[in-house]
Amino acid sequence: MASRLLLRPWPFSWLLALRYLKSTRRDAFASFLAAVAGLGIALGVAALILSLAVISGFQEALRGELLSRTPEILIDLPQGADAEAARVAVAGVSGVRSARLEVRGSGWIVDGGKVQPVELVGFEGPVPAFFPGAAGKAPGLYLPEGLSTRWGLRPGEVIDVVSPKPTLAPFGGPVPRVRSLPLAGTYASGKTQEERERIALPREIAESLLGSSNRKIEVTAGGLDAALAAVPGLVAALAPVAPGGVVRTWADLNRPLLFALRLEKTLTFVAVFLIVLVATLALVASLSLVIASKRAEIGMLGAMGATGKSLERAFRTLGGLIAGIGLAVGAFGGVVAAWVLDRYHLVPVPGRVYFLEYVPFLVQGRDLAWVLLLTFGLALVASTWAARRAAALDPLEAIRR
Repeated sequence: MASRLLLRPWPFSWLLALRYLKSTRRDAFASFLAAVAGLGIALGVAALILSLAVISGFQEALRGELLSRTPEILIDLPQGADAEAARVAVAGVSGVRSARLEVRGSGWIVDGGKVQPVELVGFEGPVPAFFPGAAGKAPGLYLPEGLSTRWGLRPGEVIDVVSPKPTLAPFGGPVPRVRSLPLAGTYASGKTQEERERIALPREIAESLLGSSNRKIEVTAGGLDAALAAVPGLVAALAPVAPGGVVRTWADLNRPLLFALRLEKTLTFVAVFLIVLVATLALVASLSLVIASKRAEIGMLGAMGATGKSLERAFRTLGGLIAGIGLAVGAFGGVVAAWVLDRYHLVPVPGRVYFLEYVPFLVQGRDLAWVLLLTFGLALVASTWAARRAAALDPLEAIRR
């Protein structure tokens, strides 16, 4: 079978393309332009892969950092809904691992004249998973470790938690609701700057400060993709018991940030892809030079019976070969460089300024496929334009010149 494949004659277009690819080595200027075109495509592809790998690495690290502090699914219950009935209905949905009630609202913590605005998160049972470092611990008051360190707080110290919802005093004047609670512990606040500090406290205490009208259901489905898949079932389960309930996933809770990350990646791709566009112009120049230098030979081939379509396919194949070599070299170099830079942490950043200590590189298969597809497609378009010039040559005119 192998011998038959080797003995089978190659198509005319491939034979001619390979011949002209080898002949450029004897023509210094044509060889130079072909090398420039191939090298430009290789550099453009490698630059695209590395730039997208940097953005993907930072996005993945940032997304993991933020999503570890965001519920997988958060359900906003409408006013007057039976919260317990809604929780039971949600817990019975396929794919849901746990569902528990929460109360959220704004407030302050006060200690020794220091005041800090915070978001109060009242939970039931052990500390939720989106408080890393304290997840699964016994109920109590938990503060971010950064805030606890700044204020010099230790477990057991009593802290005042203040709610903006007032209570009428015996003489008729409104006074804020205050609860004095011992500090049970801290959770890892991370290096990303959150919009507002969060504190965790038992649900019954949170309801005494905020009331029970702002109840929510925090749902875990066992993963980010599983959370997105569970949304239709949750909406259907809520319809009979809590019509008007809003189901928000981790993607909805972080929508502005995720949109900004996608926009950044898209704009970077477009900007760096201009390198590939310039390289394809060099490819057009290289093919045009080969056509000009082989004009008489192309005319003879046409006089001997070579059709315009076969000549067009030959020069399109030649452009594809030059672009394919550059594409393969650039893709291999970009992927290997990204792996080495990420594996050995060769690009450090100040850990006290950023939430990472080195620049991460992550090559995603989808990004790599888009780079290869668009680059090769653009190279084929450029090759086709030049190949049609060769196909349009008049054999007699070409021979005379």
